Amino acid sequence: MPHELPGPGAGPEPRQPIHAFAASAGLLFLLVGIAGFIPGVTSNDDELAFAGPDSAAKLCGLFEVSVLHNIVHLLFALGLIAAARVAWSRIYLLGGGAAYLLVALFGAVVERESDANFLPINTADNLLHLALGVSMIALGILGIRLSRGRPTRFP
Repeated sequence: MPHELPGPGAGPEPRQPIHAFAASAGLLFLLVGIAGFIPGVTSNDDELAFAGPDSAAKLCGLFEVSVLHNIVHLLFALGLIAAARVAWSRIYLLGGGAAYLLVALFGAVVERESDANFLPINTADNLLHLALGVSMIALGILGIRLSRGRPTRFP
């Protein structure tokens, strides 16, 4: 007979795939956020601006970054904390995916030199943000589906 999920304060939840999906995404964002500040990994690091399209720094020589952009990546490392609970993981993956789709839309619509542009984004960034948004939403949906009908405890 399957056990019910524990309530708040009842201890850790049984591990589900969605926990690993959120933790993996969080770890990826943590590494990328840190890498955005490392000379060599980030080219033109001496031209790293706080925000705006004027930052000439590029992560791996391809993706435009700024201090603000790197901080946002570090904030998305919250997936490591979200991975503690199924509900948090679901919110993180689906909400974070939606946020990245909005950033991709922003990058596609707002002109690079516009006063409305506060991000250093180029075509590579836009494509990456689109892929991240779709991937996070797909992992959230997959994680939800995989956790349905599964035993709450793994052997």
